[in-house]
Amino acid sequence: MPHVEKRMQVGLFGGSFNPPHAGHALVAEIALRTLQLDQLWWMVTPGNPLKAGREIMPLAERIAQSDAIARDPRIKVTAFEAAHNVRYTADTVALVRARNPGVDFVWVMGADNLAGFHRWQRWREIAMTMPIAVIDRPGSTLSFMSSVMARTFDYARIPERDAALLARLRAPAWTFIHGPRSSLSSTAIRAAGKA
Repeated sequence: MPHVEKRMQVGLFGGSFNPPHAGHALVAEIALRTLQLDQLWWMVTPGNPLKAGREIMPLAERIAQSDAIARDPRIKVTAFEAAHNVRYTADTVALVRARNPGVDFVWVMGADNLAGFHRWQRWREIAMTMPIAVIDRPGSTLSFMSSVMARTFDYARIPERDAALLARLRAPAWTFIHGPRSSLSSTAIRAAGKA
């Protein structure tokens, strides 16, 4: 895991990044700025259990490509989940909090993941353990409030204008952050590569 100090505000941005692209870098940039983070851990996962069976580039290649587009020095590209044999986000969140007492973490994800968040293993536990920042993505702006997670935790949503406070709040707490959006997607990039 990257080195952190107590009282730091750190975003956790996980994904398969298969491949990473400028849209991911934009989400990371928006999160750093809006949430006023000291660091953002760009966590390249060994694989996504919900996307089993899909072709995935080797982990080392995805890490190298992520490093190449994550230019802000506050972004720390890491694959510690593979080293700790962690497969599910709920386990990642528990491990990170246990290893880094006194650090304020916030889970960062694109709005396109919100629709299926209730299919993540122990999703309620994740929401009850760590604040969540949902960053706008094309096609997700208006539909995010209909997601199971948004309806279940509607009472815990904070206004976007208070996003800089999110990492210091006790979970459950979440916000939706608007901003510039990229239409790039790893799925489309992979499909174009096969054409």
